[in-house]
Amino acid sequence: MQEEPLKQLSFSSEIRTAINSKQWQLYYHPIMDIVSGEIYSVEALVHWVHPKQGMINPTEFIQLAEQCALIIEIGEWVLRTACKQAKQWLDIGIHLHIAVNLSAAQIQQEGFSDLVLDIIKETGVHPQQLELEITETILMNNLDIASEVLNKFHSKGISISIDDFGTGYSSLSYLKQFPISSLKIDRVFIKNIMTDKYDKNIVNSIICLAHGMGLKVIAEGVETLGQLNLLKNMSCDEIQGFLLSKPIDADNIISLVKAKKIVGLRLIS
Repeated sequence: MQEEPLKQLSFSSEIRTAINSKQWQLYYHPIMDIVSGEIYSVEALVHWVHPKQGMINPTEFIQLAEQCALIIEIGEWVLRTACKQAKQWLDIGIHLHIAVNLSAAQIQQEGFSDLVLDIIKETGVHPQQLELEITETILMNNLDIASEVLNKFHSKGISISIDDFGTGYSSLSYLKQFPISSLKIDRVFIKNIMTDKYDKNIVNSIICLAHGMGLKVIAEGVETLGQLNLLKNMSCDEIQGFLLSKPIDADNIISLVKAKKIVGLRLIS
């Protein structure tokens, strides 16, 4: 019981060191259009290149970074790096939307919306290429601030997506209160969609609800052809998951996008 807090304290100290020495690398998780089989967007995921432990996934340190109030600096680096990468892809003829996750601390940060717009201007990326992902819980816990920030982003052409949809608040009123463009169905509902009738009905209901409000739907955690074909029959718009690809670096994204029609046809056929 005493070892765990000490381990966290040591880990948080290492995160501070990682921030100062830029021990980060972005990986990109592709998102595929179900109908066309084309890759139109990617989600930027920060990995920690630890000098001793090697590559550490974000699930292992992001929550601790939030608890230690270090997520703002990491989040700014992720956003700036992702925007630079999107611009580099655009310069070689690859047009991809890039999704970046936001934390509660970033939403609450004074001047955050101006910071985002400054990064867009600095990197030369088009605002329409950027999509910001926020969870239901963060949204509902910061209603007033979130409303002002998200509406400002929307007015500049930046898309807003609700991540992990279905696992947060049950109130759906915010779907019409905020300028949301898409919902990402949490992987917990996709995992057993082939065998659990309740998960299947929940997913189908979310898709119908979203489409009724003019929103796009992305299914996370798709790992089998059966899941893909069922989601296609439900008229889900896009998928993300290991069936398509694990998170990969920027160079491999180029290769995957160039082979997009082959990949798409193989998956959907």
